[in-house]
Amino acid sequence: MAAAIMASDGGYDPVISKLITSLKETDNLSDEQDLGFLQNLLQSKELNALVNVHSKVAKINKDDRIAPLLSASMQVLMEVLELLAPRCHISPICKEMFHLLQTPHLQSVLLAHDAIAQKDFYPHLPDIPVEVDEDEETIKIVQLVKSNEPLGATIKTDEETGKIIIARIMHGGAADRSGLIHVGDEVIEVNNINVEGKTPSDVLSILQNSEGTITFKLVPSDGKLDQRESKVRVKAYFNYEPDGDPYIPCKEAGLGFQRGDILHIVSQDDSYWWQARKEGEKTTRAGLIPSRALQERRILHDRTQKEPDGDTKKGSCASICSTPPGSPNSNNPCRGPKTKKIMYDTAENDDFDREMIATYEEVAKLYPRPGVFRPIVLIGAPGVGRNELKRRLVARDPEKYKSPVPYTTRPMRPGEVAGREYLFVTRDKMEADIAAGKFIEHGEYKGHLYGTASESVKAIVNAGCVCILGPHYQALKSLRTVQLKPYIIHIRPPSFEELKKTRTKARARSTFDETNSRGFSDEEFNEMIRSDERINFLYGHFCDDEIENCELTEAFEKLVTLANKCESEPLWAPASWVQ
Repeated sequence: MAAAIMASDGGYDPVISKLITSLKETDNLSDEQDLGFLQNLLQSKELNALVNVHSKVAKINKDDRIAPLLSASMQVLMEVLELLAPRCHISPICKEMFHLLQTPHLQSVLLAHDAIAQKDFYPHLPDIPVEVDEDEETIKIVQLVKSNEPLGATIKTDEETGKIIIARIMHGGAADRSGLIHVGDEVIEVNNINVEGKTPSDVLSILQNSEGTITFKLVPSDGKLDQRESKVRVKAYFNYEPDGDPYIPCKEAGLGFQRGDILHIVSQDDSYWWQARKEGEKTTRAGLIPSRALQERRILHDRTQKEPDGDTKKGSCASICSTPPGSPNSNNPCRGPKTKKIMYDTAENDDFDREMIATYEEVAKLYPRPGVFRPIVLIGAPGVGRNELKRRLVARDPEKYKSPVPYTTRPMRPGEVAGREYLFVTRDKMEADIAAGKFIEHGEYKGHLYGTASESVKAIVNAGCVCILGPHYQALKSLRTVQLKPYIIHIRPPSFEELKKTRTKARARSTFDETNSRGFSDEEFNEMIRSDERINFLYGHFCDDEIENCELTEAFEKLVTLANKCESEPLWAPASWVQ
């Protein structure tokens, strides 16, 4: 039997060789079966290979020849993909590299490289148990230095025991970075002041009056909750300002955002308050935002009358911050208000959409696919100029941009050509096709049906062209599907003064009166603005971008820019669209 293991470089591994020699010389193992098992294990090729790998890894930072140049190669890869995406349609080399960098084998190698470079391969051993009496509680003392930054933790009163416990730890905050305070820890003392029987507001006052080092005496929780960040990204469908929210546990811990912002949700452990960062802000402390459930309740609370639900407990929640939270009251929507049932009349589509509860939508980066272009959908108020922008975009490159010919049941007018302006069909035929689901959008105007057939759009996309659509805004719900993946642009009017000035200067003709070519009236300008505000309120969150059509030339230039961006850059889209 060989007394040593051959290493990969042709020599013997000295450590394993020494272990085998020691086994052969020992008399402690009376069982020959155990001795044989250990010898076979130590001489196995698999163990020898693992030892060699361990030896190589252990030499990191000791041998300059194998020291890593960087520890975030996956992040570099993602940045390279961002740079390559806009160039795929103009360079075959960029296109090939773009697809190569997305292969799972290459990305797995880079992930392994980063794990070794960051030394993320060492075993994580459990804490050494300390033998104590069963009745004796383990106490930990934590000291944090108070600064202008909030400590990044909130506290609450346990409803069953009445004790003060840590309610949440803010990702990236001082408490989180310390690694010493965990959710569920019981607070016994703060700066040698016993907090038994006190409220979270009382504890907050102690912290506000403290300077320098703050000392916490804590009873550790039974189990440490996982503080690992999630990878969920959402698009916000409403504006939020924590300073104006009376129910947030700590205004300083809040994260304000605007409708359309992309948020990285790092924790959803709390049913009512999520922790989030704005996308791209990787090093900042996470902030509190209302959860989807809480925001939906708030919207319902605003839309319906709430029945009284009793008083909340004062001081039931506070935060380890420098300012006290707002006092909760009986109108707190966090408590789950009772709401009345809302009946919808589906014949009034705007009224139905007004009751839709838009809060957040999970999103992911949708990368462009060579030769397959997303349809561009232009919505806007009647008369705002979206049809003229669509016409100019198609005329700019008729081989690339195409608009499907709509169907209608109205009679053909003098000068019209069947198949050019419209496809003319009978009402019975079109109603049958609508019932069969052959139209992606349709409607009725002055007793005649109009619509766009699904096959017309698919034919344009399958031909490798960019489909340009200008539907009624109520069609967005049926257009915004995983099959079409449209890029939606809201064409908006400027202020009344600019609208009147630019349209008069351009001698624009009213679209409100088909039988009489004339300029717009002031009432029609006002109606255009009112209609735009209604569209923005009901459907603005569906839009990927918007263009203010003040000067037509400038608006068209921005439309061309957005069209190029849509086909060359990875853009945020509903996560369900990204396979």
